[in-house]
Amino acid sequence: MCLLGCNEETDLGRRTAAGSCPYCGGKVQAVEVGSQWRLCCLPICYRLKLKYFCTLCSRRLVLYNTGLVI
Repeated sequence: MCLLGCNEETDLGRRTAAGSCPYCGGKVQAVEVGSQWRLCCLPICYRLKLKYFCTLCSRRLVLYNTGLVI
């Protein structure tokens, strides 16, 4: 009997994003990733994420919101 939870991630789509890489100046690519948590082969949760990568240096880029909230 399987009691372990596992996470499966699949790429749903890719598109170019605005801006450039702060490390090498390359183009930024946005990747839509769907992750599905399973427990004993039963789906528990499904989430959509948006991850950013540089096309030249292949670094994972993190978007920080610097907006000011008053």
